[in-house]
Amino acid sequence: MSSPEIINKVTATIRKYSMLSGQEKILVGLSGGPDSVCLLNILYNLKNTFLLELNAVYIDHGLRPEETTKEIEFCKKLCESFRIPFTQKAIDVKSFAREEGLSKQDAARELRYRVFNETAYEAKAHKIALGHTADDQIETFFMRFFRGSGPKGLSGIPPVRGNIIRPFIEIERKEIEEFLKQQNLNYIIDSSNLKKDYLRNRLRLSFIPEIKKINPLIALTASRTMDILREEEKYFDIIVTKTLMKLITRKTDFRIELFLSPMEAMDKVILRRVLRRAIDETKGLRGMEFIHIESIIDLIKHGKQGNRLNLPKGLRVIKNYSTLMITSESPSRMGTFTLNVPGEVFIKERGAVITASSEDKVDNYGNGKTTAVFDLDKTGSVLTVRARANGDFFYPMGFGKKKKLQDYFVDEKIPRDERDSVPIVISGNNIVWIAGYRGDERFKISDDTKLFLKMELKISL
Repeated sequence: MSSPEIINKVTATIRKYSMLSGQEKILVGLSGGPDSVCLLNILYNLKNTFLLELNAVYIDHGLRPEETTKEIEFCKKLCESFRIPFTQKAIDVKSFAREEGLSKQDAARELRYRVFNETAYEAKAHKIALGHTADDQIETFFMRFFRGSGPKGLSGIPPVRGNIIRPFIEIERKEIEEFLKQQNLNYIIDSSNLKKDYLRNRLRLSFIPEIKKINPLIALTASRTMDILREEEKYFDIIVTKTLMKLITRKTDFRIELFLSPMEAMDKVILRRVLRRAIDETKGLRGMEFIHIESIIDLIKHGKQGNRLNLPKGLRVIKNYSTLMITSESPSRMGTFTLNVPGEVFIKERGAVITASSEDKVDNYGNGKTTAVFDLDKTGSVLTVRARANGDFFYPMGFGKKKKLQDYFVDEKIPRDERDSVPIVISGNNIVWIAGYRGDERFKISDDTKLFLKMELKISL
């Protein structure tokens, strides 16, 4: 492909996806590799066509110190030759990956995009141009395919996402290499791209070349397929947005609550997408995989009130009476409250209310969990509600033998991070009721009971 041909093809891609509107400042991600060097050159050739002002940024990931100095110097001289302002930035990928529990590749990607946006803001650039190619699209498609991604993942790298544009998204790497050769342009090869330690490199160096033997036009074929998937995703996005707006009842950075009943009747095709969108828009919940979404759907459609899921990275999903709560927040340890009879206490940390009443006669003794009845003369009319304490024990109703509270929690499979938010009702120094679970044998009613203490636990979440 001659130089005018690739420039015309890039121009067509820019117009096809409305990447540029003219008279804009563009920040180019420049690594010194063939893709970014070619991108800078072609955008420079298109300066007058689109009335562009160019800036460039090099990001040092701190992973190849022996190569970085050479790359920075190369990029700096290249920009000087074009009279383009050049900036270099550094990120600490290893530390960030360790702190966030990410792979180096994922950590590098997240930090890199942060720096692109920060630098664009500092330079007052309207757009960020990156050198992703049609070959990157194929590699991304198969990477996500092997990992079991759905249609959204298989739709590949978007040509435009916010202020990020990818003018080479329909250009193959061989076209870029040919242009650089014709123009006698130098570039630097990142040594990490030649290693087969990473899945993308194994696909690039071994798998994709074999695929191209079967279908030399795989880049075009994959591009068309991904275009179709992106168009369908846009359609579904509209439906999901409208649906989610009606479902959200409460939302923070680390917790989201959704109305339950509409989801119980919702088709899985939409429900999967609604849950994925809800989770992705709540930063503390990101990272759920397909199997986790399926588990949540099963909880919604078949779980009982109070059932919950404990997922990786500290994520919890709880099915309440009318809502589904997805959270990465660790429950706070509840405070200590005085519960007078009659009276009630609101436990903010639990999102619950415990009510206590004195009755001469009781028709409904409850299930002992959310409703429990005791002998008021044994408990007294001034009780305490608190979290568990070291050394707590009780005599489980119907069991009679002394049991450590810690052992009871383990037997009941109460998640460790929720044990400090279970309300314990105390009379003097003795446990009367583990609210939501079980009462104490010592305070049970008998034929001699004259006054009944009735307590109810109501979850307000």
